[in-house]
Amino acid sequence: MVGVFRFQVSKGRAVCSRLHFLWITECPRGKEGRSWMKSKIGVTPEVELFFRPHLARIERIFPQVADHRLFQLRFADGAVSEAFQHTPGQFIELTVPGVGEAPISVSSPPTRPGVIEICVRKAGRVTSALFELQRGDQIAIRGPLGRGFPLETFRGHDLLLVAGGLGMAPLRSLLQTVLDERRAFGDLILMYGARNPDDILFKYELLGLMNRTDMKYLLSVDADEEGIWKQYVGVVTGLFKDVSLNPETTYCAMCGPPVMYRFVVQELLNRSVMPERIFLSLERMMQCGVGKCGHCAIGPYYCCTDGPVFSYSEIRDIKEAI
Repeated sequence: MVGVFRFQVSKGRAVCSRLHFLWITECPRGKEGRSWMKSKIGVTPEVELFFRPHLARIERIFPQVADHRLFQLRFADGAVSEAFQHTPGQFIELTVPGVGEAPISVSSPPTRPGVIEICVRKAGRVTSALFELQRGDQIAIRGPLGRGFPLETFRGHDLLLVAGGLGMAPLRSLLQTVLDERRAFGDLILMYGARNPDDILFKYELLGLMNRTDMKYLLSVDADEEGIWKQYVGVVTGLFKDVSLNPETTYCAMCGPPVMYRFVVQELLNRSVMPERIFLSLERMMQCGVGKCGHCAIGPYYCCTDGPVFSYSEIRDIKEAI
């Protein structure tokens, strides 16, 4: 006899809901045995995606700024692809076979299923190995993981999106979702700050937003050594001078470095935006993705399961949060 725990995914966390006892002598061998076990303990597709890496292939690779690439990925199994349903702000654990796995935010919107896009900075062992792969090579994906932005809460309201540096990568998923369902949301403002003109992610994609009449796009760079930048030069909070917000109808979603959060949050509070209307995606050293290793602990929370998206009201009293 063997005891088997049954898990369910609840709010981005795997929760043990039941303990089953099975006679293993009844279990067939091989694939039939796995199917038999699943039928006995009720493993759902969501739990499978949560714990088990599934093979995917690299469909296309697009160079971005220095040491950044956009990878388009597709699951090898169509059923797995159909079961993968993410929320903007969630992440995946990406496995490079023989090297390891790393948490990476999803950059594509759930409104465009089939292909998963991730924007990756070459920074460590796993991402360096990923950069050695070519179109058609196989990797593995576990997820989606974590808690994303509250999309249903945002519907029908004005949205302010604030991105800094690589923070545009996860925020792109939310931006494209809102643009794909534009009538479901109110006014839309995007503020994006980069270090210099050469560090702007999705530069040409975002340039197309300048001509849209149903949103406002403001861009800044910290420095312009060549003197060719024709827009705002300075930190991203300097763009607030060109923004008018209704604090009663506006939600804010932001992603970027912690130093940016402190100043953007203060600007929003000064404009009477309530803390529960401000949402931040926190960057921490996540590892397991399921709240077990403790690497991403922040106060009473685990960033990988309770986050990475938090409302400011949840973290404002946690000194190390931002």
